[in-house]
Amino acid sequence: MGLLDNKTAIVTGSSRGIGAEVAKILAGEGAAVVVNYRQKAPRANKVVGEIQAAGGRAVAVGADLTTQEGVQALASAAMEEFGSLNVLVLNASGGMESGMEEDYALKLNRDAQINMLNAAVPLMPEGSRVVFVTSHQAHFVETVPTMPEYEPVARSKRAGEDALRELLPNLSDKGISLVVVSGDMIEGTVTATLLDRSNPGAIEARRAEAGKLYSVEEFAAEVAKMATADVESGHTEYVGGADYFGKSA
Repeated sequence: MGLLDNKTAIVTGSSRGIGAEVAKILAGEGAAVVVNYRQKAPRANKVVGEIQAAGGRAVAVGADLTTQEGVQALASAAMEEFGSLNVLVLNASGGMESGMEEDYALKLNRDAQINMLNAAVPLMPEGSRVVFVTSHQAHFVETVPTMPEYEPVARSKRAGEDALRELLPNLSDKGISLVVVSGDMIEGTVTATLLDRSNPGAIEARRAEAGKLYSVEEFAAEVAKMATADVESGHTEYVGGADYFGKSA
């Protein structure tokens, strides 16, 4: 018996990296998983194939979460494919990509998170869980300076977290809990690669400060754990290196 037997999970931004690993872990716990991608259908299909090969259930859904159509398509897919929605992992984020409009980070990291939650909540029964994935650099951005290259993204992700926390009373009325997972820089992620490109040595410096940086797989395991962890709504789970930032913030 898995912890998520007969449950359905949506994992946003799950065609690669942390999201893909979270999707696989949740499927291993028995959940039917909606794997979300923006453009990379082959990657998402590969994740679905791996889940199905291991005996799990999953479907890939292309959806741009900065559009209302994308948000609705993703929420609807859970009900149409699997008949329920019990876990929503808000993992998709970005803003360091080149060639995006100026306010893209805020659109994705704040507005899309709220829109996705609002689309999902009417479908989620009492006892459901929402997990928002962020970074220490974003979570603590008001008190601990981050790298200039990352600051707009960090501030947009903090704005997203704040906006989600404002919905805690509404969620509580429906019996839905929200947990925030804040992680240090993660080895091998797109963000870390882009940061290191614009600020060579940044990852090495952070690794030296923290003593260790989590791998994608290690961090994903911590995120997935929070889908079923017995913690209060509004809880922040710190993963690695948070002492440097001062956890009280």
